Amino acid sequence: MKLFAQKEAEDFVKTGATTLRYNRDVQITPGARDVLSEAGVRLVFDAGAGAPATTGTQLSAAPAAAAPLKNDYDAIYNSPEADKIKAEICDIGRRIWAREYVDGNGGNISARLSNGLFICTPTGVSKGFLTKDMLCLVDGQGKQLAGTWKRTSEFMTHMAIFNSVPEAKSVCHAHPVHATAFAIVGMEPPERLIPEIEVFVGRVPLAPYATPGSQAMYDVIAPLAPKHQSILMGNHGVICWGTSVEDAYFKMEITDAYCRTVAIANQLPNNRTSIPCDEMGKLLDMKKKMGLPDSRLGLQPVQLCEVDPWEKMEGRPSTGACGCSGGESSEPVTNAEIEGLVQKVTEEIMKQLKK
Repeated sequence: MKLFAQKEAEDFVKTGATTLRYNRDVQITPGARDVLSEAGVRLVFDAGAGAPATTGTQLSAAPAAAAPLKNDYDAIYNSPEADKIKAEICDIGRRIWAREYVDGNGGNISARLSNGLFICTPTGVSKGFLTKDMLCLVDGQGKQLAGTWKRTSEFMTHMAIFNSVPEAKSVCHAHPVHATAFAIVGMEPPERLIPEIEVFVGRVPLAPYATPGSQAMYDVIAPLAPKHQSILMGNHGVICWGTSVEDAYFKMEITDAYCRTVAIANQLPNNRTSIPCDEMGKLLDMKKKMGLPDSRLGLQPVQLCEVDPWEKMEGRPSTGACGCSGGESSEPVTNAEIEGLVQKVTEEIMKQLKK
């Protein structure tokens, strides 16, 4: 086996080549890998034996059947799949920063690769200024395998979702102001007010507070993730999962826009309406056909309206008066009945006054 050491790597960099192809007959030392990585040289593993290490300028020069060596994490980190994911994460990082969903170095994003490893954001970096070389390759236990920047300290909270939801391809955590406001007052956003959130997000549960990145946080997020794509984290922020990096971000955006709208509507002195209970069933049927999870699938209309959204916003016990069918307490009171009751009370008062 030919040893490709640091000196050989330094000589290789001087040639100006951008790709190093090698095979199982070549062993690249850690020092050599560092030199190549710092120079921006890509490593391409050729599964065929017998050919010496060669230089090149096109990644596509590698055979179509080429596969990374089992422990060659640098090759995985620089693979076309990982490169695409890194670009998507950087893009979403700029978007959550531009929308003021994060400040300072807050928030984190991750995505699952097809081989079961993960790409995630680093710690201590503004998400608005990420570059692909800052991202990290980690395994399911949180061990960093590639990348020179240290991974986010909250990655294991993402694993609470990845481990409990096989369909989850990406996780996005941020601190959008309006949704986080609900989290710090200990209130779940009310339901039955806007169709879009009912279909694309559904109920947004509130997880109890736990130290960010801790096992306790893992334990409170894991049981909620299979039926909820957006979760409020007590006194912390929001965590969402999706079938792609952008889909996870979409759940975040929809959640915060809803919380903002509801908070504003709650301040307006006007007639407060909500989606009829029977119509809620139709929205959930649409969601079921789309294959989206929701803890309310299968509930009857009367069960969907057990809580009045506006009473919930005001922190008052719900009367359960929703106008839906299915129970005695759900029957609406008509104007005629109210007027009749007022008339009876008036007559009784007049009788008492005449005595």
